[in-house]
Amino acid sequence: MRGRPALAAATVIGALVLTGCGDSGSDSSAAELSVGAAYIPQPVSDSMAAGFLTITNEGDTKDELTSVTSDAGDVTVHETADGTMKEVDRLPVPAHGQLVLKSGGNHLMFEKLKQRLEQGQTVSVELHFAHSDPVTVDMPVKAATYRPTTEHSGH
Repeated sequence: MRGRPALAAATVIGALVLTGCGDSGSDSSAAELSVGAAYIPQPVSDSMAAGFLTITNEGDTKDELTSVTSDAGDVTVHETADGTMKEVDRLPVPAHGQLVLKSGGNHLMFEKLKQRLEQGQTVSVELHFAHSDPVTVDMPVKAATYRPTTEHSGH
């Protein structure tokens, strides 16, 4: 099925949008998480890569991204502050807000990759939260120079 990565990506993104639409029962105070804009720029290294995505919380309760797992290798969550990157054990997902992981900012680090990631491949990750159920995301590997058009720098 190598000829259908765009269809597969669209299907996964659609499914991810639906997962944020509430299988949370009647508890309207819970976080309502969805994930979009996920990608990995094709890495120059055989063993390391960065990953970016946006977690949107439409709910009334904040949550926290606590860890990320993947069969592709080890994944850690990094915060960038004052130009310095450091590993953290959690990042906040505000109520009625977003956690944006982007180039030059907070991001995922893939280390000890089991294979070199090439443009056109997809890497599956599972996002773990302090309060919400895990969310599985398929992250397409894009060109090293790829920048999402939906990313805003308004803050």
